[in-house]
Amino acid sequence: MIDETVVTLSRLQFALTALYHFLFVPLTLGLSWMLAIMEAVYVMTGREVWKRMTQFWGVLFGINFAMGVATGVTMEFQFGTNWAYYSHYVGDIFGTPLAIEGLMAFFLEATFIGLFFFGWDRLSRVKHLVVTFLLALGTNLSALWILIANAWMQNPVGSRFNLDTMRMEVTDFGAVVFNPVAQSKFVHTVSAGYVLGAMFVLSISAWYLLKGRNVDFAKRSMTVAASFGLASALSVVVLGDESGYTVTEHQKMKLAAIEAMWETEPAPAAFTAFGLPDVAERTTHYAIHIPWLMGIIGTRSLDRVLPGIGELVGDAEQRIAGGMKAYAAMQRLRVDRNDAAARAEFEAHERDLGYALLLKRSLADPATASPDDIRAAAASTIPNVPVLFWAFRIMVGCGLWFIALFAYSFWLSARRELDRRRRYLKAALWSLPLPWLAIELGWIVAEYGRQPWAIEGVLPTALGVSSVSVAQVATSLAGFVLFYSALAVVDAVLMLKYARKGPDGLGMWPPAKPEPVPDHSVVAARP
Repeated sequence: MIDETVVTLSRLQFALTALYHFLFVPLTLGLSWMLAIMEAVYVMTGREVWKRMTQFWGVLFGINFAMGVATGVTMEFQFGTNWAYYSHYVGDIFGTPLAIEGLMAFFLEATFIGLFFFGWDRLSRVKHLVVTFLLALGTNLSALWILIANAWMQNPVGSRFNLDTMRMEVTDFGAVVFNPVAQSKFVHTVSAGYVLGAMFVLSISAWYLLKGRNVDFAKRSMTVAASFGLASALSVVVLGDESGYTVTEHQKMKLAAIEAMWETEPAPAAFTAFGLPDVAERTTHYAIHIPWLMGIIGTRSLDRVLPGIGELVGDAEQRIAGGMKAYAAMQRLRVDRNDAAARAEFEAHERDLGYALLLKRSLADPATASPDDIRAAAASTIPNVPVLFWAFRIMVGCGLWFIALFAYSFWLSARRELDRRRRYLKAALWSLPLPWLAIELGWIVAEYGRQPWAIEGVLPTALGVSSVSVAQVATSLAGFVLFYSALAVVDAVLMLKYARKGPDGLGMWPPAKPEPVPDHSVVAARP
């Protein structure tokens, strides 16, 4: 029997470390390209002001990069410590993109970050600009390969279960790399990172203007942030639509849970803008619907039907029944590899094997499952509807606010009025946490919405854990919480310290010249 406490603690540990690590990744993505833009202006114009801007924001980028590395390395060890069977079952596939990320992207990123900081007086302007662009490219390549690995968990293409090794193996690496879920997740994720980078620069610059410090520096930085942020915020919406379409194609239960669509609706389905999902009653109270919108977003048509949760649970019951046949045939083949009838039976129902494994959460042998066991296992395929429903809507609300804020910033920048609207500056400052909130909620939607699967339709999460005790997982969880909390304090202190010092405090910006004091004695001496 599976120890549910071990599963819960293992999931909690990985979720906390992943969410904490992703506080740094998107900011690295966004700031890297903003550094490249600022330095490109410096190279084209030769004005030292743009070089100093690049250097100052580069300091904050470096602090964030170091924290991202420190928190990211520890995550991979958890696959061996807490998720040993997961690593055994799918390691040949999942590990390959991670290995390529380390060899191709992380080494590139780590190498050029050193040249970025120490090459200002050793490289020409153009060569240093190339370094900065390669640094930005490395950060994005890191995200690409990690998201390819993650997308395979959402849509396991290019692979097949091997009866001889009892593991999942690659059959088409090209399909893994060009997984449509990977493509949509990559562009959506990096665009969100660009929004965060732009908001980071915009908010800190707004603080300088509110304090009357570094006015020229802040206005230039806000101009870049407004342009880059507006383009990025708009792209998040467009690319988010593509991401929603791929969810419809490959993770129908996740989409139904996000929408709290309990029953199948006639096409085109409406979008629920507001409501209170009730899991017990399987209804949404006080729902406010926008006609047709969900059908258009989810299917890009007016006639395709989006299945509701009830229908999908019924489909899961049928797939569990088929998976039980595959599981029984697999057990016969383990006894006799030459059993042709068993092999044919397994191949006929192979795609449903993962659904039979859902039964192992409560049964040692899925072949002994009763109809009630099958119904309970099918019902477990419903993720936490209220969490997904509200996480998605808060994320979307933040995205609409970003578009409005960046558009207004762009308008003020064009009118050269960035420093004249204090309410706007305060709004920009207090909006700093919102991109992090939206990004973390996005990952909750993506990962929590996949439950109960570690690999969609292939491996239930509960089966992927290591054979460890509750005490062992609890101890490692406590250690991670303490370690990551210490890193959080260090990061906050360093970021606040250097942001408050500003470019003038770090010697990167000339101090403001004091206003000349009029000599009243000369006036008084006049007859």
